[in-house]
Amino acid sequence: MGDDLPVEIIKGLRGVLNAFYLDKNILSILKDEEASVVKATMDVGVTNEGFNEALLREKVICVVKDTRFRPPPAPTVILRGNDGALLGEEVFPHTMHLYEGREDLIWMGDGFVVFPHIEVKGGEKFVMPPIAFPELNEGNGCTDVISCSPAPTSDLKIKNYYGLKDDPRLATILVAFNKR
Repeated sequence: MGDDLPVEIIKGLRGVLNAFYLDKNILSILKDEEASVVKATMDVGVTNEGFNEALLREKVICVVKDTRFRPPPAPTVILRGNDGALLGEEVFPHTMHLYEGREDLIWMGDGFVVFPHIEVKGGEKFVMPPIAFPELNEGNGCTDVISCSPAPTSDLKIKNYYGLKDDPRLATILVAFNKR
């Protein structure tokens, strides 16, 4: 498999403005940055499990995307109890119908619900889990494929490192995989 095939596949997706491999230096910078992000909204802890998983892969591609890019196949942010209980999750326009009219949850803005009836032992934290990225797969030489969203401060570090414009209408995601 040529190293360029996964990048070319991603560049061909709707809403992708750029895609490129991250080098070891920026990955080290991002590892330190992600480790420093320990608190989120309302002083709740945060763990970027997706990023931690990405570091275990051979290749990491940065994708610069706009709003035309497809929605993720699963929530990119969840609220978990330290005991593993699901306490809340991100909601997308295409999944909103699953939650509308339910009385067993509370809406936190338009894009997140919490399940207040779930008891938790030992506190909670926001988790950014690894997300599937079906466009890369064994058929095109990629295994163990995941995607993740970097923290906003990591997003800015990527843009600064590579001399990219910091445009609030654009976002980065990371796609990581092993070569078959």
